[in-house]
Amino acid sequence: MDLTRRHFLWATGAATAAFCGFRSYVEGGRPDLRTKGFGDLVDDPKGVLNLPPGFRYDVISCTGEAMDDGFVVPGGHDGMAAFPGPDGKTILVRNHELDADDVRLSPFGRGNELLAKHDPIPLYDPGRGVKPCLGGTTTLVYDTKLRKLERHFLSLAGTWLNCSGGATPWGSWISCEETVQRAVGPIEKDHGYAFEVPARAEIGVAEPVPLVAMGRFRREAVAVDPKSGTVYQTEDHFAGLLTRFLPKEPGQLSKGGRLQALKLRDRAPRTSNRSDDPPIRVGEPMDVEWIDLEDVASPATDLASQGFAKGAAIFDRNEGILHAHDAVYFCATGGGAMAKGQVWRYAADRLELFIEPNQPGVLENGDNLTVAPWGDLILCEDGPGTNRIVGVTREGRLYTLGMNVFNLSELSGTTFSPDGSTLFVNIQRPGMTLAITGPFHRTP
Repeated sequence: MDLTRRHFLWATGAATAAFCGFRSYVEGGRPDLRTKGFGDLVDDPKGVLNLPPGFRYDVISCTGEAMDDGFVVPGGHDGMAAFPGPDGKTILVRNHELDADDVRLSPFGRGNELLAKHDPIPLYDPGRGVKPCLGGTTTLVYDTKLRKLERHFLSLAGTWLNCSGGATPWGSWISCEETVQRAVGPIEKDHGYAFEVPARAEIGVAEPVPLVAMGRFRREAVAVDPKSGTVYQTEDHFAGLLTRFLPKEPGQLSKGGRLQALKLRDRAPRTSNRSDDPPIRVGEPMDVEWIDLEDVASPATDLASQGFAKGAAIFDRNEGILHAHDAVYFCATGGGAMAKGQVWRYAADRLELFIEPNQPGVLENGDNLTVAPWGDLILCEDGPGTNRIVGVTREGRLYTLGMNVFNLSELSGTTFSPDGSTLFVNIQRPGMTLAITGPFHRTP
């Protein structure tokens, strides 16, 4: 527990000390947005991932491979986090964005036949035995020194469209359902909840307990403030909220708490910068307040309507979120004057637009994000074309760290190993996890 907490504080605090004071002025008229970073990318002869000189990748887990628990690696790789494991190993907990119809990418085989051949496992929604929900998480145990996957197994099952999530200071992963699917027909339960998955190296499936008090909505990701235990949450919707959950007992999310939405005090609620008058400027702090939301698990899924009626801020597709150096950073993937995305920063009851790269080819629709050991933000793109891993320096310069040349799938799940040697990333469809190593000590 203590080791996990120390790693969490390293990943979200001490390692980002160099990030303190970072102020990006990435606006449409600025000509020098790019920097070389680690250098120009080298074409990958295998046609998977282009990387800078001196870097390499290993493909460590692919959809359809047999896992150590008798199931197969599901598809739809998405959000992911790394935790310290036994003997210096790294534990990865990885989301799978699947619904009940994605049988070709099922962890239970193409016809779900492995369910009948396996000892019963806890399923949140077994689909009345005919249409089990196929989302969830898998856990990987990886040796960074040997660059070897030791085992991988199913760790949460029977959920729906597990998109992203977030690590907790107490050593678990919060997996988020990006849906408000109702119980209908063979679907037994309402969906749209967060679930907690312990980061364990031992094979086993977690008991699927929905964290009802955290709300029911199209939840994308969460970030936990390690000091207060407050959980910040994003909503992947073109008119979504930023919410926070104040638990009754920090670290005990299932025991209830209050759900609130962010509101701008002195501005109209919309923040996309396509219809704001006057426009929101990069680096300009705005005072905020938090408004309480009621009936948070309503079958009507009216949290957004509640928020709008009370003047809550409206963001365009909030996705990745991160707590780092006493602040919360989050991506509005569809925001910006040119709809190329934004990164926002919230700290001390103030919100500011952190990055809005309104230039082609600089950053296209940032989604998942993490912090590098040297302090830069590392973002995954989720755009309509070729997608990249993009770094953002303290001075607000952007550089390309990797490029998906395998297909046009989004990249997701960026996370560094606890020892800082390895950057893990997913190619979402059909599903591939890569471990990137190289001269990370050469800070850009």
